[in-house]
Amino acid sequence: MTRPPARTQARAAARLAAVQALYQHDMEQTPLAALLHEFHNHRIGATIEDVEYADADIDFFDDVVKGVQARLGEIDVMIEGKLAKGWTLNRLDKPMKAILRAGTYELIARHDVPVGAVISEYVDVAHAFYEKRESGFVNGLLDAIAKVARA
Repeated sequence: MTRPPARTQARAAARLAAVQALYQHDMEQTPLAALLHEFHNHRIGATIEDVEYADADIDFFDDVVKGVQARLGEIDVMIEGKLAKGWTLNRLDKPMKAILRAGTYELIARHDVPVGAVISEYVDVAHAFYEKRESGFVNGLLDAIAKVARA
């Protein structure tokens, strides 16, 4: 069964917005309620500096952002467990941490979303921030986490 394109696009937009919100939270420690309010009312579906932000699945966006915050310790342990020897989460830059945290959350909590879809979507999000090498890193790390989370 294939998903309707509008739903797929709304979820893709929700994932990108969730990564942006998680990044902003990490940078500024914006309280979660204020952060969600800002994205709901001023970012998602808005045009900012001639850039049109797509309409997103708000419920999905909220679930990812709130879910990452609620399970942050568990998520970070899973990510660190799959990093190369000698690497820690603190060595990763903040956008990468936001991508990996959101993807890991979906893998452990959103069993309604297939593993392949989660990985593919966050690789696409990585392309918005990085070159090919980093998107390959996202692919490999989320695949390794999926083997544990969905075993």
